[in-house]
Amino acid sequence: MSLPKTLAEDVARNLVMVARLLDEDPEQAYAYSRIALRLASRVAAVREAAGFAAYATQKYAEALAEFRASRRMTGSVELWPVMADCERGLGRPERAMAMAGEPEVQKLDKAGQVEMRLVAAGARRDMGQIDAAIVTLQSPELASSAVHPWTPRLRYAYADALLAAGREDEAREWFGKALEADKDGSTDASDRLAELDGVEFVDALGDDDEAAPAGAEASAETDADDDIDEDDDTDEDDGPVKA
Repeated sequence: MSLPKTLAEDVARNLVMVARLLDEDPEQAYAYSRIALRLASRVAAVREAAGFAAYATQKYAEALAEFRASRRMTGSVELWPVMADCERGLGRPERAMAMAGEPEVQKLDKAGQVEMRLVAAGARRDMGQIDAAIVTLQSPELASSAVHPWTPRLRYAYADALLAAGREDEAREWFGKALEADKDGSTDASDRLAELDGVEFVDALGDDDEAAPAGAEASAETDADDDIDEDDDTDEDDGPVKA
């Protein structure tokens, strides 16, 4: 759908702000998305952006409605995994599992299929089926030594599921593999490995901050003692106090 030039520019500015703020300030991104939505609700890109902003602020029912609207406008299945994850967010993991078995999944590209696998594994865990979640994540993509943008998250999810199942040694191995692939720091695999190895990080700055008041207190006590000594000397010089 085409928009008048001025309106299109206003909508574009708001969409740029949504994209810029989505990770660092989701609430503000959501506010911009609502403005864009009021200006151009019949534009698929606007509905999609509004969906992601709502998703980032955990407004899952609203996000799902926007994603469905975008899909109706475009006919694309690209949003299928995030729509399924919205069902999880709404406490309906069984619906997410049902979506994982729909024909739309076969139309997704490799990244989309991996994302769908992650969502399905999460739904299994939501239902308390940890062993099934582990099996769901086992795939050629997981076994591959090739690194793709989704590789760290897939390996991390597998490690986390193994840990939940009490398979600590295997979990440590896969957190390590996730860390090897995670060049951008998209996961906290290094922290999880440290926890498993019993490593505790000490905040040196915090220790210094705590030490400073102690030194100041000691200095204050010394100054107070000096004041007392000076007072005592003054009383001796003046002689005895007369009744």
